Parts: sequence; C-alpha cells; structure tokens
Amino acid sequence: MTQNRLNIVLLAVALLGLLSGLLLMVMGQSALASVVWAGGVLPVLVMLAVEIVRSLAKGEVGLDIVAALSMSAALLFDEMLAAAVVALMYAGGSFLESFAEGRARREMRDLLSRVPRTATRHTDGALQEVPLDQIEPGDLLLIRQGDVAPADGTMQSARALLDQSALTGESMPVQLSCGQDVMSGSTNAGDAFDLRVTRPPASSTYAGIVRLVEAAQASKAPMARLADRYSLVFLAVSVAMASAAWALSGDPIRAVAVLVVATPCPLILAVPVALVAGLSRAAHFGILIKGAKPLEALARIKTLILDKTGTLTDGRPQIVSVHPDGALSQDQVLYFAAALDQGSKHPIAQAIVAAAQARGSNLPIPQQVVETAGEGLVGQVDGRSVVVGGAAFVATQLGLGAPEAAVAGAGEAIVAVGVDGKPVGHLVLADALRAGTADLLAGLRGLGIGRILLATGDRAAVALAVTQGLGLDGLRSDLTPDQKVLLVLSERKNGPVMMVGDGVNDAPALAAADIGVAMGARGAAASAEAADVVLLVDQLDRLLPGIEIAQRARRIALESVVVGIGLSVTAMTAAALGYLTPVQGALLQEVIDVAVILNALRALRIVPRAPLPVAL
Repeated sequence: MTQNRLNIVLLAVALLGLLSGLLLMVMGQSALASVVWAGGVLPVLVMLAVEIVRSLAKGEVGLDIVAALSMSAALLFDEMLAAAVVALMYAGGSFLESFAEGRARREMRDLLSRVPRTATRHTDGALQEVPLDQIEPGDLLLIRQGDVAPADGTMQSARALLDQSALTGESMPVQLSCGQDVMSGSTNAGDAFDLRVTRPPASSTYAGIVRLVEAAQASKAPMARLADRYSLVFLAVSVAMASAAWALSGDPIRAVAVLVVATPCPLILAVPVALVAGLSRAAHFGILIKGAKPLEALARIKTLILDKTGTLTDGRPQIVSVHPDGALSQDQVLYFAAALDQGSKHPIAQAIVAAAQARGSNLPIPQQVVETAGEGLVGQVDGRSVVVGGAAFVATQLGLGAPEAAVAGAGEAIVAVGVDGKPVGHLVLADALRAGTADLLAGLRGLGIGRILLATGDRAAVALAVTQGLGLDGLRSDLTPDQKVLLVLSERKNGPVMMVGDGVNDAPALAAADIGVAMGARGAAASAEAADVVLLVDQLDRLLPGIEIAQRARRIALESVVVGIGLSVTAMTAAALGYLTPVQGALLQEVIDVAVILNALRALRIVPRAPLPVAL
C-alpha cells in the first residue's frame, strides 16, 4: 500500500471511530463508545509508533514522540474522546501533508509527463512516425501543432510559435524565425514547422531536465524538518510541564491535557508543506532545487561567486561589429561571410551564420567549399569567389602581402572577408556579457547578497574588459579548478557562499560551495551532478526569482515554527493550570493546526516580486 493510500485509510478509520463513538454516546452507550474510540485510535497509534522506530533507527528524534505520548496517555487514563480527537488530528494532518506535497510537485510531474515517445520524420519525400532512439542529428522533423519538440534543433520554416512555459515559466508563447534554436520540450502553439535536429533526443535539453528531476526525486532523503532541530527541547518541556502539572495538582488528567495540547502537528506538517511548496514554485520558474536543505541554504546566501564563460557571458561568440572596406555594405559583407561559413562547424562560423539569419538573410548554399582547420574557408557563393578566416589566411588566399591587421580588443576575434580576389572588410566577434547583467547584480544585492565576485580561468585583461562597470567586489583570473575551490572556501568567512558555473572545471567549486548552481541542462553533466540547484534554461537571471522564492518559503516555514510553538506553549500552560480539559485541549489544538497549516499553504502561491525573465 502506498503512503498516500495508507494516510487515507488511517484518516477514514480515525474519522469513522470518532463519529461512531459520538453517536453511541448520544444513544447512551458510553462504554461501547469508549471501545469504538479506542478502536479508531489504535491503528493511528501503531502506525505512529512504526514511524518513530524508523526515525530512531536513523538517529533522528522527532516531535512525533509527543503525539504518541498524548494518545497513549489519553488511552491510559480513559480519556478516549480526547484520544480520538488527537488521532483524527494527526491522521488528518498526515493526509493534508500528502495532498499538499502532491499539489506542490505538480510542476515537476508535468515535466516528466510531457516527454514525447515518437517523432514525425521526413524520409525520402514522405513522413514517417519513428521512435525517439532512431532520431539522429541532421534529421528533419515535422513538429505539428500541439507537438512537443523531442530534440534540440534549428528552425527550417519561416516562423513558429512556441510555448516554453513548462521549461521557463514564461506564460506568453515565443515566436521564432528560420535559423533560430528550438529547445526540446517546447510545445508548438502555432502552425506546423520543420525542425533540423542538432542533438540526439537522449542528449537534448529536455532529456537533461527530465534526468535531473528524476534523480532529485529518487535520491532525495526524507525532508529535513525545521521543527526537529528543537524536538528534544520541546519534548523535554512537554514532559516536564505534564509531570509538574500532575505532581502539583495530584490530577493525572492535567498531564493528559498538557500532552494533548502539546501535540505538535503544526510543526510536524506545516513546515514540510511550506518547503515542498517552495521547491515546486521554483521549478515552475525553471529552477530545480534538489531538496529542502538546499532551499534553506539558498535563502541565506551572503556571497556569490560567478564563473565567466557561459555564466556571466553567453559562452559563444557574437558579432560585435561589421567593418566594410567600402566596396560592399555591412549587410553584404555579413551575407558573403555567413553564406560560406555554412560549410563549417567552427563556433565562430556558426555565430556568423546565426547573426545573418537573425537579420533575415536568405543564405544560398555555398559551392566548392574547402576548409583549412583553424584558419578559414574558401568557396563559391552566388558564383563569386569568397574567402573567410583569419587576416593572414585571407591575405594569403588573395595573394596579398602581410595584411594591415585590425586591432582586436581583449577577448575579441577578427574575421576577415574577401570576395573576387579583393578584401571587402572584417567582422569583430566577442563572447558578450549577458544582457541585463548589471540589473541582475543590483537585484541580487537587493536580496541580501553582500559580495559578488568573478572567478575565471581567462586572462585578467579579458575578464576586466567583460566586467567593466559591473561594480564587482572582486575579480580572480587565471584560476585552475582547485584554485576556484580555495576561493570558495576562503569566502566562507563572510557567510554562506553560492557558486554559479557551467563547465566540468566548475564542478569541484560547485560541490565545495554551500550552494552550487549549474547553468542550464545543456551544461556539463559533471556540473549538474555536483550542483544543489540547476537552472533549467540557460538564463542567469533565473537566480532572482529562485532566491526570492527560497527566502519567502523559508520565512513562511519559520512562521509556522514560531507561531506553532508559541500557541502550543500558551495552551499547555492553560492546561497545566486546569483551565483546559483533554477534550478542550484537543479541539483547541485542531484550531491551531488549521491556522498554521493554512499559513504554510501560502507558499504554494508565491509570486516573485522580481520581474519574470523573458524566455530566450
């Protein structure tokens, strides 16, 4: 029997026992009512005892012991109605916890349920439905309206309208044009379009997200309860107050009343609900947090260390400027360079092609392409001879002397272009800073992060050029992976440290930090495994809603602890002084339960004040 079904059965038994006993009591059958109440209590008490034994076997002492003591004491001293109310309270609370956790995990379940099983592939002029394991890079797929893209690829149709809400949290569909990247897991919200596969489905973004979600759910230990940190103290106080009330008054019923009121259902149940709700809300915005402990730690971060390439920057070259020599316009220089670069898989060539397609260029297929690895290409475009590559390579191909090289800034690359035997200009590319980075860092400081540092293996000149004007608190360049770890450890003196990175070389530092954050499911598997948090899409600005959700969920959980303990201690004092009977105490505790659990359920509706990042 699953835990959910067991909770439902126990709730039904406790409720049936309480109601049947009340009916018998009204009918004048008090003795039989007591038997029925006891019958409704015992299954709940046995199950609670099993849970306590399991916890003790793992070295955990939880507040469940107080609930067991209250039921046992009520049965021992013939306060059967009070025992029945406590049993119903505990069984109902356990059911509510399961229900709330199930609702809270809805976003993660949605991710898993949307995995496509087949794809529609263009094969020899016909459409064929094939299993995903037969899809390979280069295949052309038809994505019909309502279909989920099964693999990463590029748009081959003029335009498409995609719903990426399950991946990014962005509710508005995103319009893409020919040549733009399509992220697997996106749903086609418009007309059918063709997709050229760039990564096999097993290695795609969406498959990576699914693996991370499944691993997080499968490996997650039972959720840490904030209240359990104080369990021994609360248990000792409860027993001491009950014993004192009995000793001073000579009435054991006062001890029973104290224990009944001390039943800490708000702490046992409300705190996990609040924390699981925080995990769910974070997943809704594209942030996978691997459990309650990382959620708590994320809420307390004081220092942020950022990797540069692929984290603070896009990690791929982008065209900064185009400089024609006069014979052709900027668009023409870019057109010839991009058309020829379609014949190369070099990252710089792909960046040039993407830039031209983004400007609406309809690129022809190049002919007679010859690539010299690491140097450049020559070939024919629209019947004209074109050469693209480094300045020295282009000059040699054009039969010119030593070129007058353009001056590249720190971190920039120069690509020269020649057409029909003459140089026609050059393009400047760089790994650009992510858009909105300055605003992002300001937002992070507003959430309480006091120190923000850059840690990179790049040269100091490159790092300085990229981060100029960002107002970082420190910059460390030329770092090896072990030096990044040392930086993380040394910064702990200022408070909990969060490290954000995307590469294999960042994995040790991510593991060493209080919170490691991996960039995107496309990042290195090692970094995603080592990280406590994975940004499901390659957008650094997801940190803002992630941290805010963690802080607010933790605040709600702490409210549950403070309010629950405060109300329980007040009621325990009243019971010890004889102002509450066991039945009254049980009913009062029910009211406290409802109030505190409803407070915890507020976490299911957390909406970050930070603007929702726009999906790429």
